[in-house]
Parts: sequence; structure tokens; C-alpha cells
Amino acid sequence: MIQIDDKLISEDIFSEEFVCNLSKCKGACCVEGDVGAPLDKDELEILDSIFDKIKPYLTQEGIKALEEQGTWTTDPQDGMYVTPMVEDRECAYVTFDEKGITKCGIEKAYEDGAVDWQKPISCHLYPIRITEYSTFTALNYHEWKVCSDACALGKELQVPVYKFLKTPLTRKYGEEFYGVLSEAAEEWKKAYGS
Repeated sequence: MIQIDDKLISEDIFSEEFVCNLSKCKGACCVEGDVGAPLDKDELEILDSIFDKIKPYLTQEGIKALEEQGTWTTDPQDGMYVTPMVEDRECAYVTFDEKGITKCGIEKAYEDGAVDWQKPISCHLYPIRITEYSTFTALNYHEWKVCSDACALGKELQVPVYKFLKTPLTRKYGEEFYGVLSEAAEEWKKAYGS
């Protein structure tokens, strides 16, 4: 683990390679799983406030799920805030393009300028998962079989996780943090990389 301020960062974020490969996986991370995407507490109000603006970007099934369950819900196992799901399948905010690839309806609304919030940070940061503890924050690499094509493409292109996630890491923690993280990654690579 590498420590930057109050954050403990798994060295896998430096050593593992990852580039999303939607043409292969079709966005399975938005469909697979037992619950929706994790949400930060401050994102709940955002989802409530933008719902009417993002509705035109969502599927009818997604809208129905959100109207029935609310714009967010809780994981019955651990009480964490998560996005609702459509009949225990895909995230309620998901849309599908003509090739069957999932897209985030929130992100599509953001790209069109309808809202000024891109999407939940847990989605943007994937495959990094954040866990908040009382005295520190842990950033860990999450390995999931649905992302095997992303791992293969990352290896082929030689893109470590932290570089692939520069934009969301900067969005979450700022440019200064990302600069320090990059320096730590370079030092780690000199000491342990191949």
C-alpha cells in the first residue's frame, strides 16, 4: 500500500493494466452484479434534483424502476447507498445503443449539456473501489471477470489503472493529488516494476 495524505492506495493501481473495451464487454459492469452502483451520500440529492432532466435519456423500464424505487436505494446486505436496478438486471440509469452496448443515461444528459453532473463517481472510477474508514480512505483495484477484455486491452496498450482513470481520480481528489499519485507510481515502477 502507498499512503498519500489520509489515503491508502493499493499498489495494484500501479501494476495492473486496464482500458475499457466496450465493443467486447458491451458494458457488462452496468448489467451484472447483485446491486446497483455504489453512491456517495452527497450524490443522493443530486440524483433527486436531476431526475426530470435525465428522464428523456432513460429507458421506459428504467424510468418505471426509478419511479417505483426512488432515484437511489440501499443495498439490503450492508445498507450502502446504490442505484436502483431494473428487475435485478441492469442499473436503472442504463440505456442500450443499437449494438446492445450499455450507456449511462446520466452521462448522455451530461454530454448534451442537460445536466452538469457526469455520473456517480463509483462508475467513473471503476475498477477502483473506494472504502471510507474512520481515519483513512482505501483505494483498491477491483478485479471482476466481466472486465477481462479491459485487462487484456490495457495490457496490450500498456496503460496502468491509475493512468486510465486520470480524469475521474482528478474529479474526485483534484489535480494536486493526481500529480502526487503519478509521482508515487513512477517511484514504485522504478523500485518494483518490470
